[in-house]
Amino acid sequence: MRDWIIKRRARTRHLIELGGLVVKAGLVELTDDDRATLYGAFLTVADKLRSEERGNTLALWRRKGKRAFEHESASPEL
Repeated sequence: MRDWIIKRRARTRHLIELGGLVVKAGLVELTDDDRATLYGAFLTVADKLRSEERGNTLALWRRKGKRAFEHESASPEL
């Protein structure tokens, strides 16, 4: 298989996984699927990560995300 096809498929899979996280977090429903609102929220997150608070913010969000994944795997949906 051609290298560019493999890279394109990997990129597509990555983008689908990221979109899945947006859905999993409930952001689509909470914003009524408003793309401008979602984009604005992501820009706010990016601004926070460009600030001096980056390290603490990443640590907090990582802990919260890991806990949510663990909780989900411990009590899967029926």
